Amino acid sequence: MNQPRIDLNADMGESFGPWLMGNDAALLDVISSANIACGLHAGDWDVMDRTMRLAVERGVGIGAHPGLPDLQGFGRREMQIGHASAPNLVRYQLGAARAMATAAGGAVRHLKLHGAIANMASRDEGLARACYEGALSVDPEIIVMVLAGTAQERAARALGARLACEIFADRGYHDDATLIARGQPGAMIHDPAEAAPRIVQMVQEGAVIAASGKRIPTRIDTICLHGDNPGAVRLAQAVRAALDAAGIEVRAFAGER
Repeated sequence: MNQPRIDLNADMGESFGPWLMGNDAALLDVISSANIACGLHAGDWDVMDRTMRLAVERGVGIGAHPGLPDLQGFGRREMQIGHASAPNLVRYQLGAARAMATAAGGAVRHLKLHGAIANMASRDEGLARACYEGALSVDPEIIVMVLAGTAQERAARALGARLACEIFADRGYHDDATLIARGQPGAMIHDPAEAAPRIVQMVQEGAVIAASGKRIPTRIDTICLHGDNPGAVRLAQAVRAALDAAGIEVRAFAGER
């Protein structure tokens, strides 16, 4: 019988100039895929360069992490963006990521939407499709990381894209597999003792477990470990240890269609 395996990813490269966000170097010792900010919601050219070089050194897969142009709001405030503009927003950031990765001796293998635009695309299949069409027009073989069981996944499948279906270690879910909005009760899970066994259970059951206890069966390829809170590394280490103890191998996703 094949050993179960899963990818661990984290959003990173979100510092800006002298302002530091998270501990990317420590997270890169735990994860297998890195989603690196492209300069609009967070990050800058020097941060992108440092983060990508560290990822190459650690053998961690590089992903572009495009967001809305909102540095002050960290890309977490929703804004209107037309379906004609969304592909260009993604192309612009993916192009920057590909250039920086090449210079660092690596390559961008996947793309994951950030923050508000990701939440919007998890509800709006048309917006998700527009974003992913932008990415695929640049690289038809790029792996699209989608929020499992949502409009993001439906859009990527309709486009025939290579997929990585994602669940979150530190976020609560509604019954439709979308994330509970930050600031709402149950949105965030900070306790490693709660997050780690919950994630193992999701992987073993092949289902998102909503805050209500409802199971939403779904393909699961990767687990997100956010890097922008003080306990991120401790939570990531706990999830990794729990997966290891359960005999679940951590390995970068293949990006199957």
